[in-house]
Amino acid sequence: MKATDTRPLGRTGLPVSQIGFGAAPLGNLYESFPDRQAYETVRAAWDAGIRLYDTAPLYGFGLSEHRIGEALRWERRADYVLSTKIGRLLHPADPATLDTGLFKGTLPFRPEYDYSYDGVMRSVEDSLQRLALERIDILLIHDVDHWTHGDPAVVDKHFADVMAGGYKAMVKLREEGVIKAIGAGVNEWEMCQRFAEAGDFDCFLLAGRYTLLEQEPLDSFLPLCERRGIGIILGGPYNTGILATGAVEGAYYNYAAASPEIMERVRGIEAVCRRHGVPLASAALQFPFGHPAMSSVIPGARTPAEVTRTIDTFAHDIPSDLWADLKAEGHLREDAPVPG
Repeated sequence: MKATDTRPLGRTGLPVSQIGFGAAPLGNLYESFPDRQAYETVRAAWDAGIRLYDTAPLYGFGLSEHRIGEALRWERRADYVLSTKIGRLLHPADPATLDTGLFKGTLPFRPEYDYSYDGVMRSVEDSLQRLALERIDILLIHDVDHWTHGDPAVVDKHFADVMAGGYKAMVKLREEGVIKAIGAGVNEWEMCQRFAEAGDFDCFLLAGRYTLLEQEPLDSFLPLCERRGIGIILGGPYNTGILATGAVEGAYYNYAAASPEIMERVRGIEAVCRRHGVPLASAALQFPFGHPAMSSVIPGARTPAEVTRTIDTFAHDIPSDLWADLKAEGHLREDAPVPG
C-alpha cells in the first residue's frame, strides 16, 4: 500500500490520501514544541504526498489551525483537502486562568461549547481567519460523545442543540458550496450512527473504534455507511499507542495504561505478525482499509521523522495469510473484511 494513493471520501468524491495528517499534536498535545518544528513536520507530510489535513479549534486553542494554515498557505488550494471542526468558540482569556488539559502550551483563548446555528457560522469564520485560507473542505461536529462529556444528559443536550441549529448551518454551507462535506468527529461509533440516522451526513471521523483490537462498528454502523455512501476517516489507528509499541511495560490503550487483558490480546496479535515478518504497526495501519467505507487513516505527527516512519510503516507488504491467521486464532472477527 502507498500512503499517497487517494481514495474518494464516500459519495462526495473528494480525493483523500490513504494516510492523512492528524494535526492534534500541532496544538502542543502532551508536550510543547516550537513553531518551526511544527512547520517542518507539515512540510514533510506535504513533500511526501500527503493531501488530507485535519485540525480543530480545540487543538491548542487555535494553535493547530494557525500552524496548519501557515505551512500550507502558498500551496495551490485545489491540491489538498482540509478538515476542521465546530462546537467550540474561542474567547480571549488570561492564560493564567486557563485549564489547558492535555495541551501543554496553548494560545490565550478559552473554549466554550456552542453548537447553535450562529455558533457554527461564527466558528467557520473564525477558523478561516486562523487558517488564513479561503475555504474549508470538510466540516465536522466535534466531541458530541460520552467520552468527552460523561453525563448522558449533557450528551443528549448537545446532540439536540446541534441537530436543531448547527446542523442546519452546516447543510446551508454545503448547499452554497462553501463546504464540500459535513460530518462528525467523535470517539464513539454509536454516536456516529446516531448522527447518521438523524441527518444527511457525508463522512465521519471516528477515533480509535475500528482497529485490530476493536471491530464492533461492523455490527451496524459500517454497513449503514456502506449503504449510504458515507466515507470514514479513522483517527487513532494505534488505540493511542499499544498497536504501535506492542505490549511493552507502560503501553497505553485508549489514553490509559493498558489492562492485563489488552496486553495479552496484543501479545497474541504480535506473535502472528512476527511469524509473517510484519511489524505490528504496519498491520494496524493497513487493517482498516479492508472495509469499503474506509477512505483515510490519520495518525498524528509532531516531527518530520514521525511522518517518514508512518509512510514507511504503511508501505510494508503484508501477506494475506497474516489476516487469515489472525482470524483463525481469534484475534480478528471472522466477518472483518481485510485488505487485498
